[in-house]
Order: sequence, then C-alpha cells, then structure tokens
Amino acid sequence: MAFSLNGGASGGRRRFHGSPALSEINVTPFVDVVLVLLVIFMLTAHVMEFGIEVEVPKVKQVKDTAKELAVVSITRAGSLYLNEKSISLFELRGLVQTNYRGQSVYLKADRGTPWDTVAQVMSELNTAKIGINVVTQPDEETDKRRR
Repeated sequence: MAFSLNGGASGGRRRFHGSPALSEINVTPFVDVVLVLLVIFMLTAHVMEFGIEVEVPKVKQVKDTAKELAVVSITRAGSLYLNEKSISLFELRGLVQTNYRGQSVYLKADRGTPWDTVAQVMSELNTAKIGINVVTQPDEETDKRRR
C-alpha cells in the first residue's frame, strides 16, 4: 500500500507546493496550563501563608529557661530605663556588665529625645565595649514604595 504526500505530486523539489506552512502558534494548550497552575497556586497560597501548626511543650518556669535581653529605653524627657527599671547614666555601664555579661544592648529611644542624650548613652556603652543594637520601626510609606 502506498501513501503519497502533496496531492500525489512526484517531484522531490515541489515538496511543499500544495500545503502552506503553519506560521501561527497554537496558544490554547499554553493558556490551559497557565490556568491550571493559577488554580493550584490559589488553592495552596493560604497554606504557605500560615505555615505548619505546632504545639510547643509547656514548662512551669519560663523565666529561668529564657534569656533576658538588655533593653535601654530613653524617654522624650531624657530618662533612662534598663528593662523598665529607672537608672542613671553613671549606673548604666556597671549594671549592664554585671547583669548581662557578653550580651549586646538594645537601645530604644523616643523620636523626640534630644540627640545629646542618645549620644551620651551610646558613648558610655561603647567605652564599656558593649554591642549596641538600635531599635527602630519601619516606615509604612517606605514599605509601600518598595512593593
């Protein structure tokens, strides 16, 4: 049994004479695949957002097992607090070195605090060779511009 292409023409040079070449790409299968992937991502998005629920074990004495962080707070008026305890600038170095040996200090100052007070606290901690981490809050408008 013989099959012929090109309408039975027998010339090798006239191979594509009868049928024009397809110059269009069929996008229907591509759109189908994209829509299926979209549905899959929409269904699984909430799982990625919340994570896995884990019940952690309960213990009686949390304070003994957890490490307390050194937080130095400066109010707008210039008052110093070490973990909610009022202190003076001269007591700061000794208290941090004795109670929080080997830890860095988190410095949290009010935005209206005079810079002189903040600089004095940073200088005192730097003289004692204590690491300083400044606590800030991200600006909502800056976050909106980044997205």
